Amino acid sequence: MKTARPSMGHGPAQPSPEVHSHARAPSERGVAALAALLLAATAPMAAHAIDVDAGDYVPAPDGTTAGLLYYQHAGRDRLYAQGRQAVADPRLVSDVGIARLVHYTRIGGLAFAPQILVPFGRLDAGRDTAALGRTSGVGDIILAAPFWPINDAASRTYLGIAPYLYLPTGSYDRNRALNLGENRWKFDLQAGFVKGLTDQWYLDLTGDVMLHGKNDDDGGTGATLRQKPLYQGQAYLRYQFTPGANVFVGLSQTWGGATSVGGVDNDDAPRQRKASIGGSWFLRPTTQLLVAFGRDLHVDNGFRENARINVRLLQAF
Repeated sequence: MKTARPSMGHGPAQPSPEVHSHARAPSERGVAALAALLLAATAPMAAHAIDVDAGDYVPAPDGTTAGLLYYQHAGRDRLYAQGRQAVADPRLVSDVGIARLVHYTRIGGLAFAPQILVPFGRLDAGRDTAALGRTSGVGDIILAAPFWPINDAASRTYLGIAPYLYLPTGSYDRNRALNLGENRWKFDLQAGFVKGLTDQWYLDLTGDVMLHGKNDDDGGTGATLRQKPLYQGQAYLRYQFTPGANVFVGLSQTWGGATSVGGVDNDDAPRQRKASIGGSWFLRPTTQLLVAFGRDLHVDNGFRENARINVRLLQAF
């Protein structure tokens, strides 16, 4: 294989739990917040846009095939509605993984990387939100086809565009409060820009918009759930110790994405801000490990993550 780049592929579609309006935690005022939980940002599968890892928009050499396995553990201990804490002592823990296969090639002179992602995992609610229950299974399959109009290794400048299509194939039951599948189509268009500021310092900027199909079987009554476009901006500052090892810090902000059920607006746009810190390194020339830690800094609606750990193992062939 050719010399490995600092990172390969781009970020997994990070899913969040799908929460339905019929489930409410007993004895807590404002638990209508559970009705709008907006698919809080958790792990791979859900209502927020697509998280990326630092260096993801630097393509691997042509001909590279890579298998990736992601794992994310996240805990949430606060639940908000309209910026106010809605439940005294909530709890939602997720353990979610993604299996991903990507192949780098060249079409029409452009770097191109068709891929498939299969999320899976487990969600477990407790304490004052125990009524949400728990669930496990497979999430919605995701197809992606990123390409790079700008791929200039000499100037360390990269611009990639990635369409993602979510298929309504995951585990879903309208009578469950928590689901890993969403029972709807989704389309995300993401653009990522990477620029080497010096030989070691890199700036990664990513923006995307997610469009949602309707879920016409939401909650116990089978109502129709619709969601407005969801936007996300992400930024990483990355330091490359060597071509195969780095550390990074990142910030992310989402806006938009409010839902309605049965034509009634939930007024539940997440307006989520989060931070992360981590690093990646090649254990062998074709095996890379990435570890990142993060948490939410602000959430207007939905569960707030108090701690999150992401682990990604990549094997190139």
